[in-house]
Order: sequence, then C-alpha cells, then structure tokens
Amino acid sequence: METNPHKPTTLVSWIGDSVLFKVATIGFLTLLLLIPSEWIQSLIRERQSRQEEVVEEISDKWSASQLLQGPVMILPYRTTEKLTDASGKVSNQQVITNVYILPERLNIDSEVKPEKRHRGIFDAVVYNAEINVSGDFSPLELAKSGIHPDRIIWEKAKVVIGLSDLKGLKNNPTIQLADDLYSVEPDFSNLELFSNNLVVLPDLSKDKRTSLPFKFRLDLRGSTELNFMPLGKTSEVKVRGVWTNPSFTGRYLPDNSNLGKKEFSALWKIPYFNRPYPQQWIADNTNLNAPLNPSGTPAPATDVSAEKKVNEAFFGVKFLLPIDQYQKTMRSAKYSFLIILLTFVSLFFTEILNKKPVHILQYILVGAAMTIYYTLLLAFSEQIGFNKAYLIASVSTVGLISTFISMLLRRLNAALIFGSILSVFYIFIFVIIQLQDLALIFGSIGLFVTVAIMMYLSAKMDWSRRSNSEPE
Repeated sequence: METNPHKPTTLVSWIGDSVLFKVATIGFLTLLLLIPSEWIQSLIRERQSRQEEVVEEISDKWSASQLLQGPVMILPYRTTEKLTDASGKVSNQQVITNVYILPERLNIDSEVKPEKRHRGIFDAVVYNAEINVSGDFSPLELAKSGIHPDRIIWEKAKVVIGLSDLKGLKNNPTIQLADDLYSVEPDFSNLELFSNNLVVLPDLSKDKRTSLPFKFRLDLRGSTELNFMPLGKTSEVKVRGVWTNPSFTGRYLPDNSNLGKKEFSALWKIPYFNRPYPQQWIADNTNLNAPLNPSGTPAPATDVSAEKKVNEAFFGVKFLLPIDQYQKTMRSAKYSFLIILLTFVSLFFTEILNKKPVHILQYILVGAAMTIYYTLLLAFSEQIGFNKAYLIASVSTVGLISTFISMLLRRLNAALIFGSILSVFYIFIFVIIQLQDLALIFGSIGLFVTVAIMMYLSAKMDWSRRSNSEPE
C-alpha cells in the first residue's frame, strides 16, 4: 500500500495559506483582545472613583454642595381635640400644632467665586459665595384656613432658614425682620422643616401680623454645586460668578443667562404654580425635604410622584471642571474593539496587496500595542490633560506600529500608507469624542465610508492566488 508521508505538511501549508482560516483567526484574536480592553475600562473606572473620593475628602474639609432654603415663618397654634377614654367618656384636650407661612416675595442675589483645589493629580471645585436674600412674608389667610388669631402663640414664633451644610458658614449671620435685627442660631430641637435649621425667635405679640419684610446676608463656602428652593409666591434668583463651565441644574432653566469666556450670570423668575407646597398650611412637624401632599402634610413613602416633585423643586448651578479626562478616556476605550478590528483588517489587506504573509504572532503584537495605547492615554491625561495625552499616545502608537510594519514588509511606502490609515482611525475617534449631539451621525457616516472602501479594495484583489495552493 502506498502512503503519503507529505500529507501533514500539505495540511500545515493549507492552514497557513487559507484566507478563510486567517480571517477566522483574526476575528478570534479581535474578540480575545476585548478582555484586556475591559480591564483597561475597569482601571479607568477605578481612577475616576479615586477622583470622586478626593473630591469628597476636599468637600468634607471645605464644605459640601450647598442648598439654600427658606425663610419660612412658623407660628405655634392651639387646637382642641376630642379624646375618648376606655369608658367612653369624651373630653377635650388642647394640642399645639404649627402654622407654616411662606414668603410672598423672595429675592436672592448671589455672587460666587469658584476655584480649583488640587490634591496630587486630582482636582476639585470649591467656591465662596455672598448671598443676599430679601422679601416679605404673606399675610395670614384667616378666612380660607379657618385660623383663629387668638389661638396663635405670637411670642413663640420662629423664622427658619435651611442650609444643607452649616460648616460652610463663614460668619454669624443676622436677619432683619421689619425694623428689628435678630441673631441666627442653629436649631437643636425636634424641628424637621429642613435637614439643617437656622432659626430666629421674634416676638410678634405686639403687632400680631405676619406680612413683615425680611433681609439677611450669608457668606458661604461650598463645593461643586449651589442650589436654591423657590419658596416664595414669586421667587427671583440671580447668580453670577467667574467660571467658564457652569451647568444649570434642576427643573428650572434660567429665564436669562449670559455665558462669557471667563464669567457667567443667570436669572430665574419662578412663580408658585408648579411649586409642590401651598403658601400656608397647618401641620404638626412638616419636613420640606420629604414628599408632601397639597395640604402640606407628609405624603406616603410609596408616593413616588410626590417625591419627584420635591426633588424637582431644587435648581441652581453646578461648576464643572473644564476637562473631564476620565469620561473622554472611557469613551475612547469603548471604541477599542472598532479600532483593533479596522486595524487588523487594514493589515490583512496590506498583507494581501504586498504578497508578504504576516504571522499571527505579529498580529498579536500589533493588538498588544493598540491595547497599551489606552493605558498611555489614561496615564498622560491625568498629568497634562486629555487632548495632549491623546496626541502623544496616538503618535507613539502609530509610529511604533508603522515601524514594525516597515520591518515586516521591508517596504517603506506600505508602512507609511498603513500609518496614515491608522492615523485616520484615531483622528476619526477623536472627532467623535469631541462631538455631543452629532456624534452618532458622524460616526455612522464614517463607518459607512470605511466599509465601502474595504468592499472596493476586496473587489479589486485577486483571491485566487491562495486558493490555488489549497489541497483538493
């Protein structure tokens, strides 16, 4: 019987020359490189989390983001309740509740001076703010609410201001109510109106009226955000400062805003129609940070719509860092699969056109260089910013791979063409990252053009040269 001792060699040759096997191997290698790509994205998230921790540490030592609420006038109010004991005897018991009165007019004028604080390679935004508040309280709605003025304990009235982080107060504020000046003190009672309450205790027993003008000033420190709650029947809030990247947060956008190269200003004019609070209500111990019913009483914990209304009642400005290198680096890393796949396909076409085979190990080395590209981008972006880091990492990677291709194919022109193609890929991704609303359409058009070019090149190639070497 005649044997074929060369059959294994022929099989090995077929495996090495088969276009289909090479394409399948390149596809498998591309999928395999998703594993280190996911590791790099995990590293980016870890560094971003570390930056957030540093921001929290700086905020904890400086002051957290501030939310200004109020002022609100609280009048203790005597009511009578009927109680029935076990024997069925009915008796009347006097109970003290509260009448809550919001401002008729609320004007807030604030000037903010943000600045960057550094810790190592990480940055955080902190600010100093001068806030002037003025307005007047609404008169009592006697007929509508059924309140008896004789049951109000005027001498124990309170005016309450809410501030999310009292550590940010730079001085001891005072409030002018009508013609009298009162010192503001932190409240340590069971009052739950705001998360942190600053109170004054005016004696209103002489005039017995609530339609009083007020005025006070707060010198605050805070970080990242400055927010307000529009508690007035008519609320007007002005914010101005020196910062290039303000972001207006909350449900209400400014009626007027001016964004300059170095400074900004914004003006909100908000009526009370969409406010989730009445102008006046009677309740035992209201918490304005919790969901409320239209009557001012706390809503059930399952009332998601009421809780959403409370969260939407805040508005203000957030001071963004000029460049968020972690967000842009993460967006770049998410395109790693696309870049590696297009590069491998381009290398495969270069291999076919130059009739010079490239070993699969050399594909692996090219993929490793393109994976390390993202660690270079992350490391440099933390030091010198994203744009410069992208340029350095891209030029380094393109130069390395082009030199490697030149050594493999021993043709300088082919290496230059391949380097140009790779440069176009990186420029394409950089443009997409910079765009916001137009990123999808530009990305889709770019991919369509890329596929069209590859289809054209594949149609011009002679694929029969390798198939002739395949065994029958």
